[in-house]
Amino acid sequence: MSRKVAFITGASRGIGAEAAVALARIGYDVALTARTLAEGQGQDYGGTAAALPGSLQATASAVEQLGGKALCLQADLLEPVSMLAAADAALAHFGRMDFLFNNGIFQGAGVLSDLHEVTLEQLQNIYQGNVFTPLALVQQLLPALEEQPGSLIINMVSHAAFHNPPAAATRGGWSFAYSSSKAALARMVGSLRVEHPDNGLRAFNLEPGMVITEVMRAAGIDETLLARYKPCSAAAIGAVVAWLAANEPPVEFADEDTVHAPALGNHLKLLGVQSGLGA
Repeated sequence: MSRKVAFITGASRGIGAEAAVALARIGYDVALTARTLAEGQGQDYGGTAAALPGSLQATASAVEQLGGKALCLQADLLEPVSMLAAADAALAHFGRMDFLFNNGIFQGAGVLSDLHEVTLEQLQNIYQGNVFTPLALVQQLLPALEEQPGSLIINMVSHAAFHNPPAAATRGGWSFAYSSSKAALARMVGSLRVEHPDNGLRAFNLEPGMVITEVMRAAGIDETLLARYKPCSAAAIGAVVAWLAANEPPVEFADEDTVHAPALGNHLKLLGVQSGLGA
């Protein structure tokens, strides 16, 4: 019997990388997508080029050490053609698809901009990365997912999609551009559930709480301002993702279509999970 396969966006670091490793532990092979293929490659994060820790190759190595197979597919959320080509390559390589994890987000100019400053071009990029490309991947992979019993789609959303900000984005809150894109993404799984009710497809939003990322640190975010949100580790959220791959979330940790990862992780005693990516 062939191993189950997950397609993960934003898999070079953070939650995406940790989820890949956690899924490998429970018997998954993984198709990994991100812009950063090798360590040391710089990317544009909001107008500043930076080489951050993490890469597709590093994630693949951690997966393979656990006995899983990993396919590295360099692709960009702002270039949907590259993402759809990656989806096709994953299907050709593995011959099946069981889990789509729309984890990657656009991280660039405009994400932290105040309402009166964000430009139309920036909004288009944010929506391309956070809404349109995830939708294109769902459309591309849905036929293959429907062939597998109990297949799963998880869209990574945000607390910001459902709540007003307590402050401006640069002072520990969130922007209109980011939060509205995540609110749009959050509506997708409800449509999937009613449009595909009889084929066993499962679909959730995942709200990860506050996870301080390497990109946020590179942008100079004041971590003391974010302490109010009681940040979780990327490893803990990755462990929750793997648990959801094999289990239905208890109703007390889900509002309609959205699973609240910190509360579920606390219930499952996963918040102390250590990173599977090594030093």
